[in-house]
Amino acid sequence: MSHPSSLRQQILLVDDEEDALVELAESLENEGFVCFTSTSVTFALQELTLHPDIALVITDLRMPEESGISLIKRLREHTSRSHLPVIVMSGHAEMDDVSDMLRLQVLDLFRKPIYLVRLIDTLNSLFPLSTPGR
Repeated sequence: MSHPSSLRQQILLVDDEEDALVELAESLENEGFVCFTSTSVTFALQELTLHPDIALVITDLRMPEESGISLIKRLREHTSRSHLPVIVMSGHAEMDDVSDMLRLQVLDLFRKPIYLVRLIDTLNSLFPLSTPGR
């Protein structure tokens, strides 16, 4: 049964800055994506449990309790989530973080403030709008 709705993939956004989070969610929802938001790693893991269909995580690196890197490590250790694509956004990506991220197979790295056009391009190539009928 095909869904008539034009809703696209579910994306989890993780950032401790609530304003940035809401703004990003609105921009992506305008593109048709379904967004869930979390302000910490703990909440992010809860969202992933609640919404097993989440297809992508976009996370900030610098967060008070646990870092984005820590979130990615937890995902990679979790069998059913080990291949979940992750995009990292960071205001201050240090080189040691970058090597961590390569090791953790991060899909892309965006500097903050996010350049939305490029992010949306990346999402469109990941999740093309029209998929050939199967």
